[in-house]
Amino acid sequence: MRSFTGTGLVVTALTATLAALLFPLWSYRDRTGTGAVDLTAGSVATPYGPLSALDRDFVDRVRQAGLWELPAGQQAEERGTTDAVRRAGEHLVEGHTALDRHVRDVAARLGLDLPSQPSAQQRQWLTRLGAARGGRYDREFTNILRLAHGTVFTVVAQVRATTRNAAVRELADDANTTVLDHMKVLEDTGLVDFDGIAAGTKLRQPPPPTAVPSGIRAPSAFPLPPAATRSEPSPGATTPSATPSSPQPPEK
Repeated sequence: MRSFTGTGLVVTALTATLAALLFPLWSYRDRTGTGAVDLTAGSVATPYGPLSALDRDFVDRVRQAGLWELPAGQQAEERGTTDAVRRAGEHLVEGHTALDRHVRDVAARLGLDLPSQPSAQQRQWLTRLGAARGGRYDREFTNILRLAHGTVFTVVAQVRATTRNAAVRELADDANTTVLDHMKVLEDTGLVDFDGIAAGTKLRQPPPPTAVPSGIRAPSAFPLPPAATRSEPSPGATTPSATPSSPQPPEK
């Protein structure tokens, strides 16, 4: 009986130890919002590396961007009232013509179906631009397109930094160059409302500060160097004033 009880205690202890070792791994993988879950979700194998759900969403976004920004650029070439706006339209046409060719090639290599029309939001933007004329058109075109490019720019950066698929990485490089060029040429019009862009752009909140592990002092806890000492002036020596003299008003 005593031997059986001792064996049971040993088995129980080993089980508890194994559970303690596995629990952190299980809790981490099951926790939504972590990098490991988000970046590998829905991944499938391809000859160019794993293709994640984020990768596929990015490819769709690049295709949809061309479906509405290309006609928007053509419209700006015709309706723009300034050389700068017409030049921005020209850059959109050239950039998205090449980028659309690239995204269709990537989709073919990865066996992906691409969208055939812009999103509902993009169609609304095209309708809004179609109703504008003159200076109002210039402002609407510049700010709508600048807002859209700023939003996709963050997506391109995330995909470029995290994708494990070589074909998607090449597309992200191309998209990054194209989007940045378009942002700059739109800003060159002098019509961008940066306050409005900032208010209309929703970015992810930064993560909370990482807790400092026990046993490691935070930077603010390290001692500061001692203050510099100053020798006392000799008797009769003049000491410069610590407060600079006020500038004299100019003579009238």
